[in-house]
Amino acid sequence: MIRLVAALALISITATAADTAPSKSRASPDLTSDSINSAGPERNDAALITKAEVLLDRNHFSPGQIDGKNGENFRKALAAFQQTQKLNPTGKIDPDTWNALAPEPSAPVLKSYTISEEDVAGPFEKEVPRSLEQMAKLHGLTYKSPLEELSEKFHMSENLLRTLNPGADFDRAGTTIIVTDVQPMALHHSRHTIEAVQPTREQVEGRSVDTIVVNKPAREVRAYTKDGKLLGVYPATIGSEEKPAPTGTFKGRRVAWNPDYHYDPKFGWKNVKTKQKLTVALGPNNPVGLVWIDLTASSYGIHGTPEPDTIGKTVSHGCIRLTNWDAVDLAAMAHPGTLVKFEDQDTTVVPLASK
Repeated sequence: MIRLVAALALISITATAADTAPSKSRASPDLTSDSINSAGPERNDAALITKAEVLLDRNHFSPGQIDGKNGENFRKALAAFQQTQKLNPTGKIDPDTWNALAPEPSAPVLKSYTISEEDVAGPFEKEVPRSLEQMAKLHGLTYKSPLEELSEKFHMSENLLRTLNPGADFDRAGTTIIVTDVQPMALHHSRHTIEAVQPTREQVEGRSVDTIVVNKPAREVRAYTKDGKLLGVYPATIGSEEKPAPTGTFKGRRVAWNPDYHYDPKFGWKNVKTKQKLTVALGPNNPVGLVWIDLTASSYGIHGTPEPDTIGKTVSHGCIRLTNWDAVDLAAMAHPGTLVKFEDQDTTVVPLASK
């Protein structure tokens, strides 16, 4: 077990930004496998957005949670894709954007998946406490249910997974459900929690990150090869007023898979009253999620989160939070010595060599 000692970013605190586009609290009830797979630019609805989110995810322009909503993370991912295609980065789907994003428009973006024995084996923790003091009493910060695990595995919101599978029993092995056809996050089960599986070298061959750009105004993380080729774009929660993210260029020190979280009272975070040092066990609902990319900037890192729906919409205690699956994807490509540049001004998503 890798143990992590640093002033890490905690669970999201005060909301500072919300999607400006109107959205419902639940996915649209008319979302079906057929409506999503057949969606095209002639219909600007939740089915089209869901299909576009899957296509963006496949192309490494992460929309965060795939949820069928016209939210800020979706629009930023689409605008980043448009920039790479030399299209007007409106963040809206138009015919040219659709032709570039969906060269085979009839190809399905959803698939059937049969829930396995491992998916429902747990362990699960029905009620994950909010306070660090209570978290520290648990042996693992695991998923609350198979539904939460399956949602993260396929990069989806729980609401969308439920909507696509009305009446499904997510707790029963053998149940066939509809999920997004993306690269699933690999997980394995240990005694006290569910852990991320570190990808092998063969799985990430040709996708080594030389430079990570943390674009603070855009709340976005971008990954580039040594030759400046863009490898991925991820929505992020970056810093806070009390501890803003740093400025300048640093390096990745190491990658810690399935880390513990260690809290020291000298960190002085809001809403944390304890005067004792605490250790929170590993797991996807650990405050830093499934992976931590340690930086040479003291006490800063890039890591996962137990609350994927808050990414890009809230602040953190200084660090850089991604969804667990995006953090896993980025960490698999990172290595000691990877450059990490913090930008104070928004820049376009173009190959680094052309900047």
